[in-house]
Amino acid sequence: MYHWDKCLINGKVSRMGSVVGAVGRGIVAGMAGTAALTLSEKLEQSLTKRPTSMVPAQVGAKIANVELEDGADAKTLNWAVHWGHGVTMGAVRGLLGATTLSAPAASILHLPMVWGGDAALYSTLGIAPAPWKWGGQELATDLWHKGVLSVATSLVFIALE
Repeated sequence: MYHWDKCLINGKVSRMGSVVGAVGRGIVAGMAGTAALTLSEKLEQSLTKRPTSMVPAQVGAKIANVELEDGADAKTLNWAVHWGHGVTMGAVRGLLGATTLSAPAASILHLPMVWGGDAALYSTLGIAPAPWKWGGQELATDLWHKGVLSVATSLVFIALE
C-alpha cells in the first residue's frame, strides 16, 4: 500500500521529510549558485562591456501581465526574478537529489533542465527566438552562465548532504 508520506529515495522507503530536506538544501544551494552566476555575469560584463540582461524582468512582466518600463521598478523586478529563478533551480536540484539518481547523474541532468527550461520559456513568452536562431557568442555566453549556476548549485548541494 502506498503512503502519501513516504517515497523511494536511494532505493529505500523514506519519509517525505527527506524530500523536504533535499528541497531545503537545494534552496540554499540555489542561493549560492545564483551568487556564483551573478559574479560570473558581472565579471564577463566588465570584460565584454555587455550590458546587464533585462530578460529576467521581461519574464516577470510577461508572467505577471504588466507593462515593463525602464527605471528602478524594472531593475528591482529584474533582480527579484533573477534570484527567484536561481533559488527555484536550486529546489529542482534538491528534487533531483531526492531521487535514486547518483549525485553526478543528478548534477549532469540539472544543466539541461536549467538551460532548456529557460530557452523554452523565453521563446514561448516571445522574449527571444529559439536557441538555434541565436548568435554563437550569445549562445556560448548563456550556456556558460547557466553552467556556472548549475555546477555551483550542484557542488553546494552535494556538500550539504
